[in-house]
Amino acid sequence: MNVLQNNPEMTGQTVAPPSVPTPSPVVEKTVYLVAREDGICLVMFDRPGSSANIFDLRTLDELAQELEFIERQTELKGVIFVSNKRSVFIAGADLNAMLKVASSDDARVLIERGQAVMNRIAALPIPTVAAVHGAAVGGGYELCLACDYRIASPDHATKIGLPETKIGLLPGWGGSTRLPRLIGLPKALDIILGGKTVPAKLALKLGMVDEVAPAECLVAAAARKIQQGKPCRPDHWLTNNRLVAAIVAPRVRKMILKKTRGHYPAVMKALDVVTRGISRTVEASLALERDGIIELMQTDVCRNLIGVFFLQERARKKTLFVTGSATEPKPVAHTAVVGAGVMGAGIAQWISARKLPVILRDINTEQVAKGMATIAKLYRDGVKHHTFTAHEARAGMERVHPAPAEVPLHHADIIIEAAVENLELKKKIFQRLDELVSPETVLATNTSALPISEMAASTRHPERVVGLHFFNPVHRMQLVEVIAARQTAPEVIQHALKFAQQIGKLPVVVKDSPGFLVNRILIPYLIEAGNLFEAGAKVEDLDEVMLDFGMPMGPMRLLDEVGLDVSLHVAGTLAAHFGDRMKVPGCLGKMTSAGLLGRKSGGGFYLYEKSKEAKPNPQLSVYVQNQKAREISREELQERMVFLMINEAARCLEEQIVTDPADVDFAMIMGTGFAPFRGGPLRYTDTVGAARLVGAMNHLVASGTAHFEPCSLLAKMAETGEKFYPKTERVL
Repeated sequence: MNVLQNNPEMTGQTVAPPSVPTPSPVVEKTVYLVAREDGICLVMFDRPGSSANIFDLRTLDELAQELEFIERQTELKGVIFVSNKRSVFIAGADLNAMLKVASSDDARVLIERGQAVMNRIAALPIPTVAAVHGAAVGGGYELCLACDYRIASPDHATKIGLPETKIGLLPGWGGSTRLPRLIGLPKALDIILGGKTVPAKLALKLGMVDEVAPAECLVAAAARKIQQGKPCRPDHWLTNNRLVAAIVAPRVRKMILKKTRGHYPAVMKALDVVTRGISRTVEASLALERDGIIELMQTDVCRNLIGVFFLQERARKKTLFVTGSATEPKPVAHTAVVGAGVMGAGIAQWISARKLPVILRDINTEQVAKGMATIAKLYRDGVKHHTFTAHEARAGMERVHPAPAEVPLHHADIIIEAAVENLELKKKIFQRLDELVSPETVLATNTSALPISEMAASTRHPERVVGLHFFNPVHRMQLVEVIAARQTAPEVIQHALKFAQQIGKLPVVVKDSPGFLVNRILIPYLIEAGNLFEAGAKVEDLDEVMLDFGMPMGPMRLLDEVGLDVSLHVAGTLAAHFGDRMKVPGCLGKMTSAGLLGRKSGGGFYLYEKSKEAKPNPQLSVYVQNQKAREISREELQERMVFLMINEAARCLEEQIVTDPADVDFAMIMGTGFAPFRGGPLRYTDTVGAARLVGAMNHLVASGTAHFEPCSLLAKMAETGEKFYPKTERVL
């Protein structure tokens, strides 16, 4: 939002006296003032050369200088904080600076400087308003909390909250102190401990903002708030006291430990800071914030979680250099999805929600109607959870064009095939698409394991065929594997990569190989879980040990959620290529034949009844091969499953499925939820040490389990002491 250009009430009125700093054509500032004739001063954030505003030391220093000027102006009636960016107010603190903090003393300087600036805003004697359009998160929202009023636009880009616990920190510039005083302890704990960001209308309902106004009217609405003078806020005395905090803290602590297994110290520390600080003075509470965040900044968990954040940013901005191409591909304007099943409908809904028209094609009216019903439900659920407004949902549905018969596709920039996992069927679809589209159309397949190169070979133009593997459910999973077949032209890979970024997904480029990257690493883990089950391990023990490791879901529950039939198909595809190393356990085939497909059939390794928690299926003993198996320790269960993921992850790097360890770790975290606080399987290997892991694997090999043999790369690293990530390298 360009406030100066897009606000009629300001045009022609922004006259800055000579004494007021103005943007310099020579030295570009990050923060500057604009004075209005009505005595209101705008503090404008506009980071040069960037689409986002962040709080780094330079910005804090410039803001402090402007506040010093404001404090001397006795004639000012109020201050409005605004952004000159299209979709960002302020996107928090500079995480690069966080990573570079070498000691607790350096960290203290950084935190104290931020707190001091926020305190100066809170202490201004004149009314202050944050006029928010775009993301106001972390330090950006802490600035809002230091203001007297907060007004936000209802735009989809406007997100408000305190996500610090998701990167191993806590709100340390006043968020842990001021939010509970603004909205009450219970609601504040929900936002802070959950690391939540919410849309403007939900923020209004929660009391996090005072008003919602269209972007073009924000400054006018803020000026009206200033005319009202300083607000009188409720003190939430019923919830914000020592007694309530003493009751709430142990209950919430128990819930946190159950959910996090103690792996995420920031959540526990934030609970401690908020509940202790609520009954203290603001100054004393800020001191708790400061000490808490400094302690967290020194942890490996924090550094790994910030590393994951930078991996996400890296995926959003990743580019490919294509020889002979001087320009990037044009944004996609027209799309089509072939196949209206769960995945096809999910992909079509996601594309339409990103304001692109999409044709949804299937073999008959009934199949297309089912797909449209799936899309409609996704939009209804999105409105219910404040992901979309009702207007946005209607507009999204209107962008989906159902096609139960062939329609012209020559205008499509990209077509995504999402039919069932049958190679011969997919080849026929590609042969027909090859005849219907223009020479410039990119043909993509959404497959979890089938060879892209074979599909490409069935067309006259194999160079334009690429894989786009979306993960289920599409509306929740951010990762997309961009799979380069042997024949795929570099510019087509580049086009697919940019398309994934255009629709808000996080892509990783991988080589065409059975299972690609994520399933290639995940399937050995799931197969081993099945083998251990057949050897007598309890379903609940297999899941519990991996929850203890940090996985979001245990392997047996994951098999049920994916579907045992789907898992069997993918595992069979990989087993056909990799042989005994990925031999499929017999229980998967037997259970599938018996109709035990997992959640979708009501039962698998667990039984699923409405309104009840899933419980282990008591009828599974017939699928256990060794009823008198030795008792396997929980430690060994965990090691055997984790070792196979690590070994296969190293193999993928060794075989150059990808060429960067960061791609492996990023894909496993985003695609499977691999314990984010550990940084991914390869960073975890560096932490534990390759020598230790290889020694344990060799011990298993000696005991008769040959599939644990370490790959050549791991074995070499164990001998030389090499690491996947040199000490001097951070994943940024």
